[in-house]
Amino acid sequence: MSKTNVRPNQGNGMKKCGKTRATLAEARGPGAPWQGPTAGEDIKDLGNRHRPQAGDNQRQAPSKSSCSLGLETRPELVWEDWDRGQEFTKTLVLKNIHNKLQKLYLRPPVSKFFTTSIPKIIFLSPGTSFSVPVCFRPLQRCEYEDSIEFQGKEGSIQVRLLATIPCHALEVPDSVLLPLCAVQHSSRTTFRLKNASELQTCFQWVCAAPFQLSPEHGLLKPSQECQITAVFRPQEALVYQQEARCRFGEEVDQAGSCCTVLLQALAKYPCLQLRNPATKEEKEQGVPELRFGSVAVGQSLQRHFDIFNPSPVAASFSLSRLFGGVPLFGSEFTCDVTSGDVVSGGSLRATVTYTPAAVDTVSVEYLSVECRGAVNETLLKLTGSSTGPKVSLSSSVVDFGCVKEGGAVTQTIQLFNSSPGETVYQWDLDCCGHSVFSIQPASGTVRPHSRTTLTSVYRPTRAMAHHRRVACLILDGDPLFLDLIGTCHSELQQPAILKPEHLVMRKLHRQRRQDPPEKLQRDHDVHSDQQGVAYALEESNPRLDSAADVLRTPMEEFYRSCLGCMDPLSSSLSSSPHVSVVPSELLFNQKISSPFSTSPTSSQSVSITNHSRGKLGLVWTVAQDSPFTVSPSSCDLAPLKSTSFRVTYDPRQLDTLHGAQLECFAYYKMDDDLIGERPPCPPWCATVRVIGHSFQPGKQHFIPCCSLKPPQVVFPGLGAPSYQTALLQNCGDLPLTFGLDHSSNPALAESVLVIPNCGLIQPGHHQILTLRSTPTEESPKQGFRLQLQLNAAKHTKELTVVNALEKLCVSLEGDGSLYFQPTHVGSRTQRSHHIRNLSGLRLRFQWRIPEPDQGLISVEPDAGELHPNEISFQTWSFSPLAEETYSLKPILCFWPIQTDGRDKSQLTLTVVGMGSEGFIEAKNAVLDCEETLVGSYRSIEVPLVNNSPCPVSFRLSVQQILLDKEVVHDPETEPSALQLHCDKGTIASHSTMLIWSTFKPYRRTQYLWKISYQTLNANGLVSSPPQPVCEVRAKGVFPTLQVTDVCGGGSMGRLSKKHLRTLFSLDSLNKHLLSNPSSAEPIHGTPAEHSLRSCPSTFTKAMLDFNFSAAPIHSDPSAFVLMFHNPGSILVDWAFLFPEDQHIDLEYWAETGEFSSTEPSQVKGQDNSLFSISPRSGTLQPGQHRAVLFSYSHDVAGTNRFPVLLKLSYGREILLNFQGVTVERNRPYLHFSSNRHVFTSVTIGDCSPPRQVYELYNAGAVPVHYEVDTDVLSRLQMDNFNHPVLCCLSPEGDVPAGQTAMLEWIFSPLEAKKYHMDVPIHIQNGDSTLVRFEGCGFDAPTQGSSNPFNVSDTKTTKKPCVQRVPFPGQVAFLSDVSISLGDVPVCSRSSRILFLTNLSHTDTVHYTWDLPLQSNQQVVQIHPEQGSLCPGESGLCVLTFTPTDYPTVYQLELICQLTLEAALTQYHKALQRWEEERKKEREEFTITEKSCVRRPRHPGSPNIRQDNSRSEPVAASVRKESQFRKYKTLPPICASSSCETVGTLCTKLARAERRARRETSTVQRQPEPPQPALLHLGLTAHSYGLHHYLTHFPDRLDKLHRCLQPVKPGKPETTSSRTSLPARLLAPTHGPEKDVHQHILTTLLWDILDDSTFTQSLITLASKPITYQPTEASPSNRPPICPTSPPSSQPQVPPAGTKAGLSEEHSQVDRQGTAECSLQTQDRLHTERLPADMSEDVLLSTLQNLMMELVRGELDPRIVAVPPVSIRSRRMSRAMAEEEKSKKDTTGT
Repeated sequence: MSKTNVRPNQGNGMKKCGKTRATLAEARGPGAPWQGPTAGEDIKDLGNRHRPQAGDNQRQAPSKSSCSLGLETRPELVWEDWDRGQEFTKTLVLKNIHNKLQKLYLRPPVSKFFTTSIPKIIFLSPGTSFSVPVCFRPLQRCEYEDSIEFQGKEGSIQVRLLATIPCHALEVPDSVLLPLCAVQHSSRTTFRLKNASELQTCFQWVCAAPFQLSPEHGLLKPSQECQITAVFRPQEALVYQQEARCRFGEEVDQAGSCCTVLLQALAKYPCLQLRNPATKEEKEQGVPELRFGSVAVGQSLQRHFDIFNPSPVAASFSLSRLFGGVPLFGSEFTCDVTSGDVVSGGSLRATVTYTPAAVDTVSVEYLSVECRGAVNETLLKLTGSSTGPKVSLSSSVVDFGCVKEGGAVTQTIQLFNSSPGETVYQWDLDCCGHSVFSIQPASGTVRPHSRTTLTSVYRPTRAMAHHRRVACLILDGDPLFLDLIGTCHSELQQPAILKPEHLVMRKLHRQRRQDPPEKLQRDHDVHSDQQGVAYALEESNPRLDSAADVLRTPMEEFYRSCLGCMDPLSSSLSSSPHVSVVPSELLFNQKISSPFSTSPTSSQSVSITNHSRGKLGLVWTVAQDSPFTVSPSSCDLAPLKSTSFRVTYDPRQLDTLHGAQLECFAYYKMDDDLIGERPPCPPWCATVRVIGHSFQPGKQHFIPCCSLKPPQVVFPGLGAPSYQTALLQNCGDLPLTFGLDHSSNPALAESVLVIPNCGLIQPGHHQILTLRSTPTEESPKQGFRLQLQLNAAKHTKELTVVNALEKLCVSLEGDGSLYFQPTHVGSRTQRSHHIRNLSGLRLRFQWRIPEPDQGLISVEPDAGELHPNEISFQTWSFSPLAEETYSLKPILCFWPIQTDGRDKSQLTLTVVGMGSEGFIEAKNAVLDCEETLVGSYRSIEVPLVNNSPCPVSFRLSVQQILLDKEVVHDPETEPSALQLHCDKGTIASHSTMLIWSTFKPYRRTQYLWKISYQTLNANGLVSSPPQPVCEVRAKGVFPTLQVTDVCGGGSMGRLSKKHLRTLFSLDSLNKHLLSNPSSAEPIHGTPAEHSLRSCPSTFTKAMLDFNFSAAPIHSDPSAFVLMFHNPGSILVDWAFLFPEDQHIDLEYWAETGEFSSTEPSQVKGQDNSLFSISPRSGTLQPGQHRAVLFSYSHDVAGTNRFPVLLKLSYGREILLNFQGVTVERNRPYLHFSSNRHVFTSVTIGDCSPPRQVYELYNAGAVPVHYEVDTDVLSRLQMDNFNHPVLCCLSPEGDVPAGQTAMLEWIFSPLEAKKYHMDVPIHIQNGDSTLVRFEGCGFDAPTQGSSNPFNVSDTKTTKKPCVQRVPFPGQVAFLSDVSISLGDVPVCSRSSRILFLTNLSHTDTVHYTWDLPLQSNQQVVQIHPEQGSLCPGESGLCVLTFTPTDYPTVYQLELICQLTLEAALTQYHKALQRWEEERKKEREEFTITEKSCVRRPRHPGSPNIRQDNSRSEPVAASVRKESQFRKYKTLPPICASSSCETVGTLCTKLARAERRARRETSTVQRQPEPPQPALLHLGLTAHSYGLHHYLTHFPDRLDKLHRCLQPVKPGKPETTSSRTSLPARLLAPTHGPEKDVHQHILTTLLWDILDDSTFTQSLITLASKPITYQPTEASPSNRPPICPTSPPSSQPQVPPAGTKAGLSEEHSQVDRQGTAECSLQTQDRLHTERLPADMSEDVLLSTLQNLMMELVRGELDPRIVAVPPVSIRSRRMSRAMAEEEKSKKDTTGT
């Protein structure tokens, strides 16, 4: 791998690559190299560079100099063009840019290849320069490197010396980060490639996908640069890091060097979303949809949508229509965007235009957004519907009334267009005079939502009634019909006037199958009502219409009226007309009308048939100056007969076009006598369309200019007739004729019926063509073309017609298969599935599920409609009934919506599903949650795991159990503390679901919740019994505090911890702190402000006394430090609230003017700030400790009380009554911490009941004499059959000031009951106190009963044995703060090991043990009693307890005094200064007389320093002689001539003396030694007599060592007492003799352990039988072991008043028992005890050494093995050698 170093002269992130540089071993030169400057000195960073393959340094010449330490010089000297064997010199210039002279020490180059010949010291003046020539002498062709250094006062500067050889080198960046890129996209960046060498370098890149570098290879001239383009084309969304290698050298093929560039890039998947701006706030379900609504045909509507890119990368896309379902002739939707790029977070707006082409259709298309690299495809649904014209007439009947022959009547009607599009209309009526009716304008357009006024004219030419039903053709719509009626009267003929109601008779006549009008007379009364007739005409009363009329559409009626019986679809009799004309269209060829022409007139015949049963009259309308004439113009026609007419075309103008619509009216012929009696019958009108032209042969016809819209007509692909319209527009200035040409494709042309087939279109007018067709399978799919011949010439217009029968096509998603995932039996699984209509027909579909499968699967919706190209999404549901695999086949039926559904198509969908059994379980069977504050909330998540193959729908239930048995609750009414956020849901297979719940504890207890689940079926109902999931355990807690330790200070520094715990009621305080708040106690998070009185609080139920003990006035404050501990798992906010903090109301005394019993002391304590707490509030984290200082100042005499509220946030509230006593100096005062004392329980019948102690503490400043009132004890004895139940061994005595007296008591119960005695204790010159003593007697335990001695009263109080946290300022701490030895026999010895650790890391600590006395005897010893500990050191102390020879209950307090060595040193220094000042005071004095300076100096007089320039007294220090040291020289007396002068001098002298005395008093105050810090060690034990101990603790006797000597008294014995022992009893060894013995025994033990033979013998010895067993002595022969006193020696309580005798007798009994025991046993056992004691000392020392090594970490307790023999041998040899050496030294001395 290559090494990368950055040089200062290179760009950021650039590295330099070059060939490997040879390293010369001797470049550094022989010998020890010169040491450069150490770290921290100012050294100029010369930079590093990257060297591939080798990692050595390569440089580039610097271009700038550097400045450092006021010197300007170059950072390096470089030799580039050199050769070996020669000498090359460069000059280094130093310039002093500082403003002072600089002295520099030169350190020359180390190697021999660089030399300089300048002095070692250089002086540079400000602004001057100094040149240093450096000579380079190379020996080999390699690179050299060295340095030269200049050392100044402020630091050093180093200049690098470097000789390089030319090599290929390229500079490239270490890494190149390419822009973030989308998958299957590309991003690029450029970086610089520079030739850093002086050689021409070729390079070639080697890089793998997805990165590509360009150019891949090239040639760089020296110092030339080129830009390399890096392209990133990812195929997956990953983080890419890849090295691109660049090989370079003289030639690419031979390139031996290589450098790398780390290419880094990140690829992300792109994602595009389609958003409809109109529905931004709505969340669209499924495919987003862009709705266009209804748009008129021929119009366009635009809608917009946004293509949004939410991904962090830019994305390119392409927009296309969804494959399949595209209309045959293009889409009606167009989009202006087909592709593009969208930046991250950006959007692109696209516009879609909808232009419908067909009427009354719904267009559906899908746009697909394809984004390269995206994992999904986005669709956009486009929907729009087209609407045709909506037009109507203001009236359906125009009645012109009666008109004279030759006259004309005009009426107007309105044509309304209510559609949004423009409507094109045309009346199917010849308005050029060939009809009696005319409408103007005959054609035109109606603007959207407007109307046009039409003028209709009636010009009859013959006296008769006229009626014509005229059709108004609407482009892209159904025609409208207008009934025109009128009657013409002449002077000769006056037919009946035709009324609108007579048209109803026409409909009735049509219904009666062409009956003559006389048969309809009987129905005339039915229609006599004019309004009824009008209503029937307007509303088309369906009662009068036949079934055929009801089903007839306007387009069918139009075709029937035009074609008549020629209509192939009107073959039935019910639909045949009364009158028909054949043919309906006539086309005439050329006709030249001139008087010179001899050719016949062009004419064609027309036949009219009477289909009625009545006689008809036929009358043709004659038009004036018309080229078309009909002859005869009128005739009669018998029923069911036909007649022919001749139509003649006689144009009067050449080269012109003609066209007309001839009309013929047919009416019933009636007898003259019936005229007027019968209602008139409206006539029928038959028309013939004729066109012709008069162009001569060879004459060019008019060139047509027209348009045909639309160019193609598409019929619905149904096998039923359908209609379409087209518009032929004459856009020229000449008339235009058209005619349908069937010659091109007669068969296909006949399949389409066009009306009209021919006609004349005037310039600027248009003709609406109606087409009817029935699609067939033989029709071509692409359609065919209809030829329209224009102007009877070769000019044609083509109309494409598509009338192919289309097959229905519906596609199913998934190739007709639908797979369900495994489903739980009884539950339901849903999947989405879609179908798509790929045909051009509107379909109706319906799913059919076989009846046996209907209980397994269902679909929603199961029916609906599908527009062409539309996709319908259905939701399928699968509900298995058994654990098996199902294969079901539902059927999709679909048919065109225009049909009745008889002919249906079907598709089969294969549905595959599997039923399985599912189950869920919890990730953890038991979930333990953290403790939570009562009343607060905690969120708990329960992870449920579904390892089954199917999803499981479930419902959870919770059962709550309170584990604390002492909590009383009703399970039915107890609210559940665990609330599930969601108790039901569905878990997917092989997945995990988190169930969130809220835990709100209502009480302090341990909660247990059993969570069970039940599976749900498809209907959401429970389908299985409850099954357990998991258990959740949680605990509701209150904030708790606990006092773990206490220590005293100040006046109370020497009080025991037991005494302090009693004063502060710590046991009760802990009990309250750890208990639950009461129901009436409010729980607040802030300091309580609800108290109504200062003391006690109204709602505070817990109250305790904090007794600060007592002390003399103006003594040190009583200070106590309580160590508070948070034993819970939640933090605790605590505060001590003083009355002013509680915002209490006005005190009682302020309201009433009177103080209560406690308020004066409270006011006094508050005003004088006697009580203080520091800190008064705080927060404790779980497990955290905090020391709180409580202080009481003894400034005001008397008893002071002060209420303080201890408040735990959201927890307990305890009222603490602070009480402190300050005693006046001359007042005797004993402080009782409690007026109740409980003795240790004693068995009845005990011959030697234990001594017990009651403490009296003198809190005053004077000694106190006390007396116990024994009269009460005497009465108690008399009441118990003269048995001393309670006797005091020290009924009176004196207690020194500040000390504690131990009152010894013996409690000897007579019965197994509880005794309580109130005993007064009198204080001389003081108050008496009544103390209640309580004790309990119990029977001796029997065989099989529990031993009450095993639970001694000395161990019932649980106190901390180990101090966990030191107090603030604590110097050292003990490994144990209390030791309980339990039950021990008298005169036994028990040892414990303690460790005293120095907490200071800087000061040495000196310690001294202060050991207490029990019954004036020293029962406790600690070795060593004093010593010192280095910083952080731990010292071992051995505590030895030897109880007295009488049973006693011991409760001792040992004090360890600690003093810092620094404080002692300071004290000794101050003491030395004080002693010197005292000595100086004794030997020196001060002269203050002014006139003494004028006295002559005598020999032997002290030397006086005189200053004549001042008139003030001069002080002199005079050293006295030794014979005058005991006396002070009196000040000289100056004579004066007047008394005033003497008085003035005496006054000045008195002032000076007073000032000197004040100064002397300050100097003479002796320094006080530092107050030692105190450590308390509690010791408890209960000693028993040997007889009782053997009886109750027989198994413990062998584990104890008994001391056969009596316990020494507190004071040491005299020499005479020690020598009074028998001479044959040897005293125990001490001093050097004992040390020699221990050394010898240690050596012997090591030698024995080294002996392998001895070790092996121990193994074999264990398997050998015991060959000798010494017989045990009988109890009678056993030597006496200091038994307890016999019953006769039991101390008897003398009568009252003989307490002195009791004490003496008790002491005498103790001494006698001890003396007898010693005299009987010491002679026999002394020789055996001596080696045992010695062995015990050796073993004890060994154990102490092991413990010390263990504490110091030098010994692993798991690996305690005997050292190897070799090591022990070496130790012993060294020990022996040292011993021999010491002997030699002693001998020599």
